[in-house]
Amino acid sequence: MTHTARRIGRSLALVLPVVLVLSGTLAVTMVPWADNSPSQILTASAEDVSVPAKPRAAHDVLRDKLLGELQQGQEPGAVLTHLQQEVDRRPSLAEHCVGIARALGRAAVDAYGPTKAQSFARPVCDTSYATGVASMG
Repeated sequence: MTHTARRIGRSLALVLPVVLVLSGTLAVTMVPWADNSPSQILTASAEDVSVPAKPRAAHDVLRDKLLGELQQGQEPGAVLTHLQQEVDRRPSLAEHCVGIARALGRAAVDAYGPTKAQSFARPVCDTSYATGVASMG
């Protein structure tokens, strides 16, 4: 084999796979029997996306709701009262009360500062609210 033939062979070995991939990709995207109407043009990941979202736990929903109340300007004392009412109404939330109260304490420090946030402390979930305030202050 001559030097020129080897060079051409190497060039083809590098270029040919690229050409084949590109031509194959173009051929697949433009097949004449495909329905190209906007309602039929979907990405592969959009097929069968009927898996329902994982439901959020009740304590997560309650924590987010109460933190939202704080962010909307309700006083921490009123929000703590809402926490106690929810725990009384649904005793299954009692095991999460401590974590929720601490989160409320930390959020109150962000909103009011440590001294004023501490003034709203109530005996809800033992001293968890105060612990949340103290961890931020």
